[in-house]
Amino acid sequence: MNESMDWVARYLDHVRYEKRLAERTHALYTLDLQKLSDYAKVAGVELEAVQATHIRRWVAQMHSGGRSGRGIALILSGWRGFYTWLGREGVVLSNPVQDVRAPKAPKPLPKALSVDDAMQLAEFSAAPDVTDPWLECRDAAMVELLYGCGLRVGELVGLDVQASSNAKGWLDLEGGEAHVLGKGSKRRSVPIGSKALEAVHAWLAMRDEGSPDQGVSSEVQSALFIGRYGTRLTAQAIWQRLKQRSLKAGLSTPVHPHMLRHSFASHVLQSSSDLRAVQELLGHANISTTQVYTRLDFQHLAKAYDAAHPRARKK
Repeated sequence: MNESMDWVARYLDHVRYEKRLAERTHALYTLDLQKLSDYAKVAGVELEAVQATHIRRWVAQMHSGGRSGRGIALILSGWRGFYTWLGREGVVLSNPVQDVRAPKAPKPLPKALSVDDAMQLAEFSAAPDVTDPWLECRDAAMVELLYGCGLRVGELVGLDVQASSNAKGWLDLEGGEAHVLGKGSKRRSVPIGSKALEAVHAWLAMRDEGSPDQGVSSEVQSALFIGRYGTRLTAQAIWQRLKQRSLKAGLSTPVHPHMLRHSFASHVLQSSSDLRAVQELLGHANISTTQVYTRLDFQHLAKAYDAAHPRARKK
């Protein structure tokens, strides 16, 4: 084992002086290789004789001990580099880490607002003396369409006032539908709720007055949502405006457009339990993409159970 430790020391010198890695990276390599040496010592095997079966066993041990998939992947990357170097030095014939992968990390649940928080944001109205009425009216309509229709921010940006051959998307206010161009250039129609219709009508009545600084530019007269200078609003601008609006509305976390899309899907599923309908409303090609919202729905049910069931409540 002393010879094995000598190889570790030489490799650490190699990455420090020849590869010129940063001190922090060198320190992490040192810890990772110390872990490798400890595992090998317990298994009674020299580092030069470690096989892929050993590596997989140690990965399983790290995972069962609570190490995240990402953390294990970083450790394996360090081990892989060490054995690659040993191969160049003629010490090993093959790299035992080469085909070993870390466990996949579970996909995080999409972040969705509670119904109360979503309503608080949708019903928020800034005082006229502290905001621009034109911007306030526009932003209120954006929130209603994002939450009320489950639109992606790109779909919202692409909306035009009227249908045309060049329009990516438009609103049929009489029919109460939003026609959008989604991912993969797939078109779909989404119903517009009464509150969203009210907000859009109010915005259209003010939009043609132009921005506070100048009128609407001719080349973007078709755009539903425009900025201060008459240009079509960008996705980045919508992100920023929504973040500011959510904080002003008193929400504890900044809200982004996709969070409202998640909230739309989660709240419709909670009320209807119709997964296929939610899939169609969101424009998902595969229902497996929509099924993640059933996990959010289960969280909602679990919270209700914990709060209401006499055998679940904690004293």
